[in-house]
Amino acid sequence: MDFQLTALQEELRDTTRKLCAGRFPVAASRASGGRVDAAAWRDLGEAGVFTLRLPEERAGLGLGCTDAAVVFEELGRALVPGPLVWTEVTAAWGVVPERAAGVVGGVERATPATVEHLGDLDVLVVLDDEGAWAVDPTAVGASELPPFDPLTPVWRVDTLPRGERVAPSAAARRARLEGATLAAAQLAGLASGVCELTVAYTRQRHQFGRPVGSFQAVKHALADMLVRAEMARVQAYAAAAHLDEPALGDPSRAVAAAKVIAGDAARANGRASVQLHGGMGMTWEVDAHLYLKRAVVLDRAFGSSGAHALSLARGL
Repeated sequence: MDFQLTALQEELRDTTRKLCAGRFPVAASRASGGRVDAAAWRDLGEAGVFTLRLPEERAGLGLGCTDAAVVFEELGRALVPGPLVWTEVTAAWGVVPERAAGVVGGVERATPATVEHLGDLDVLVVLDDEGAWAVDPTAVGASELPPFDPLTPVWRVDTLPRGERVAPSAAARRARLEGATLAAAQLAGLASGVCELTVAYTRQRHQFGRPVGSFQAVKHALADMLVRAEMARVQAYAAAAHLDEPALGDPSRAVAAAKVIAGDAARANGRASVQLHGGMGMTWEVDAHLYLKRAVVLDRAFGSSGAHALSLARGL
């Protein structure tokens, strides 16, 4: 399997990275508390982030899951807030007009449920064994909770209305696989982003007249971070390739492996970054904790790494 990016994928990566740098600086996300900025979200929509896999006759780009994984890796690297994955995976169901910059969140039907970004949603999609249901978020009784990730507002919902069915059970099952794959790509981006942040810090932080990054113990820790990030990226791409080409093997197995490896890599790199920043790593001002907290939150999206590890074990 060839994991070298095509010319189109390199263009998608570079364009997305520039868009994130210009429209989603971490300082702006900190200031808004992770709330969705309508203008910036519209820019994502106009860039095709949410219609990557829609056919061209439906105003999409007609690309595959592998191309989407490249884009979502960059969104993870930049800590872009918002229900990005849910908005992308539900685009095919037409829950919002295809040319509109709608904000779509989602949740598995449960009592109680925890819903992210509820205050910014145009549509809430609820998945259960019977399919997917579109719910008016303003009709949901909810109470806002203190967020674990300061850039991911969260609400507790005690009851979820039935809503309007927008997809059958088979489509909902597929959405879970696609969502887990794109979440794994975001986690891979997080693992890379926090590695880059830490390398930059260890180059400019001096001790005993030398950059701390020149010390062997720090070098080893940074090398481990890079290896974890690269493993996460390759596994996320592999999962996406299995969804594009099922003949490669069982997609659910590849997706589960991606979620496990990417989730573990992002969390481990977040912890390592906090440690390598020294006393500064524990402060609010340094971004290292934001990567770690986002990794923990994303790990729970579309099945935690622990749940996916159990599914892999049951398949042995």
